[in-house]
Amino acid sequence: MASVYFTPGPAQLYPTVAGHLQTALDKQVFSQSHRSQAFKDLYKRADAGLRALFNLPEDYAIYFTGSATEIWERSLQSLTAQKTYHLVNGSFSKKYLDHAKWLGRDAQVLQVPFGKGFSLEEVQVPGGTELLAITQNETSSGVCMPVSDIHALREKFPEPLISVDMVSGAPYAALDFSKVDMAFFSVQKGFGLPAGLGVWLVNGRCREVAAGLEGKQYTGGHHSIASLQDQYQQFQTPFTPNVLDIFLLTHVVEDMLTKGIETIRQETEAKAHQVYTFLEESSLFAPFVQEKAHRSPTVIVADVLEKPAAEVISLLKKQGMVLGSGYGASKEKQIRIANFPAIFEQEMDTLVKALRQL
Repeated sequence: MASVYFTPGPAQLYPTVAGHLQTALDKQVFSQSHRSQAFKDLYKRADAGLRALFNLPEDYAIYFTGSATEIWERSLQSLTAQKTYHLVNGSFSKKYLDHAKWLGRDAQVLQVPFGKGFSLEEVQVPGGTELLAITQNETSSGVCMPVSDIHALREKFPEPLISVDMVSGAPYAALDFSKVDMAFFSVQKGFGLPAGLGVWLVNGRCREVAAGLEGKQYTGGHHSIASLQDQYQQFQTPFTPNVLDIFLLTHVVEDMLTKGIETIRQETEAKAHQVYTFLEESSLFAPFVQEKAHRSPTVIVADVLEKPAAEVISLLKKQGMVLGSGYGASKEKQIRIANFPAIFEQEMDTLVKALRQL
């Protein structure tokens, strides 16, 4: 019996991946040149699918990179010269901040404890800030920022570019992309694909800012917004891309569109409700994130109260269910349960029953 991976990335493969992979192998897709018309057609098809899935405004471009981690650096290089502001409540939001510091930016921060969310009243972005960095779903701690709060920040702070890390929130998070300037994710989480591809959604305002900074400080390089946009206009990339993941992403996005993004969101919420309800009733587990409005529907973090988390993970693995451990310092006392679209409702039901029996 194959195991079910409830790990938060790399995660359970989307159910249709195996079939699409076989099709690509049969058609020798991975031997085709990335300068060929066949690749341009694939990129164009990926672009159309992602636009439909996220309901992207017309001025958005879609770039491919090696990872979401790369986008932290590329976005800061291309879009900022001096001042950034970061909302930090976990390990990944802090890494975005760290990249800004490494690049010599005056990086201001509102930091709250691990596992906490933000109150909008606390957020005070200084004048002159070029980029406001938000992590919509903090994979390390299981905290999400409601998209309504992200949209409210645009009303409150119209000047800085708003950058949204939605690595473990996409495609569930229903962002209004007219109220942010860029967002990005990698494919090994919510899209249920092999790791190795970052997707960067960038609006026209970002491209204008990048053009204005070009030549005034270090913004260039192989993967700058300028070079990515130049190639994107021909549905090309300025490097040899991960055609495997682009092909699979294209087809999985089309599968998701066929199913319906609203159906996917409803299923995600139903599964999350089931798990959180169990955690609240359990004597062995408890939800780590206390504020219900800030509990992630896609990465659920639980405290393990009476035994080492590793023991729980080992017991479940023997039953064919692979859970994630806590992140960093929380490794020994927490489990993380991914609730991505690749996880069926019946599989989540089986997991909850197994946890209950512990």
